[in-house]
Amino acid sequence: MTASYPALRLRRTRASAWSRRLHAETVLTPADLIWPLFVAEGEGVEQPIASLPGVSRWSVDGIVARGREARDLGIPCIALFPYTQVERRTEDGREALNPDNLMCQAIRALKDAVPEVGVLTDVALDPYTSHGHDGLVDAAGYVVNDTTAEMLVAQALNQANAGADIIAPSDMMDGRIGMIRDALEADAHHNVQIMSYAAKYASAFYGPFRDAVGSRGLLKGDKKTYQMDNANAEEALREVAMDLAEGADTVMVKPGLPYLDIIVRVRQAFEVPVFAYQVSGEYAMIEHAVAAGAAERDVMVLETLMSFKRAGCSGVLTYHAAHAAKLLNG
Repeated sequence: MTASYPALRLRRTRASAWSRRLHAETVLTPADLIWPLFVAEGEGVEQPIASLPGVSRWSVDGIVARGREARDLGIPCIALFPYTQVERRTEDGREALNPDNLMCQAIRALKDAVPEVGVLTDVALDPYTSHGHDGLVDAAGYVVNDTTAEMLVAQALNQANAGADIIAPSDMMDGRIGMIRDALEADAHHNVQIMSYAAKYASAFYGPFRDAVGSRGLLKGDKKTYQMDNANAEEALREVAMDLAEGADTVMVKPGLPYLDIIVRVRQAFEVPVFAYQVSGEYAMIEHAVAAGAAERDVMVLETLMSFKRAGCSGVLTYHAAHAAKLLNG
């Protein structure tokens, strides 16, 4: 600083709203948001999710309606997650490879109705397995890496063939990004992006999501043998480096707010697009705080989303996407 008080008064630029806008270092717009949606079977179906107040599962026609809403609000991309009926869940998760599964139906319907909205698809087996894990398990219940990765490649191709724009592996198997990238290239899906869940932590914040996809009561054990230990930061940088080297276009840190330090370090270390997932537990905490009268939804939603941008995120997956976009479009 070349001046001191009173010649320098840092409050001068904060004294009016126009000046605060002019001097804002970080900008949040609807174009920074990705809207996660849950797909259910049927037609005309909306199934509210009790642990995610304000969030529902939608049948494919409802997903299309949300796609049109996203387009009109300026939200550029939707992320899809299926609610697979128990009778379709198996030990090997083979429903993931069905070209007419819920995910593929929703992809095709969205690309037909609103082709200008991007479709991001989750690649992992937990919505399809009877044991609730992201991969295949051996006799001891351990999630095996290499055979799981082969299944994930087939799942990714199934989604790309249906029209997915971004393949987002959330499973945390070693080596799967390179295998998926090779398969996409070999199948002429040259412009299909990969957004890797590169630093996905074994977190207590995922509970409502498991309700949403129907895996909470099915999960046997925990996911600590493949998702990251929340004590580790250097390991996150190694995970990101591996996935970028294997062909990821963008990387994700998940959860969001408890891992802002990881977002900062990844952005500074690699200077690549970094996304955060404001996960179900984070969303639920805001909604329950609002319900208890402890917070005001609008300001809390925008403040938390701004924190991701300030930390270096290119964008945020958030269940508040539509609400935030309406506020930002205000």
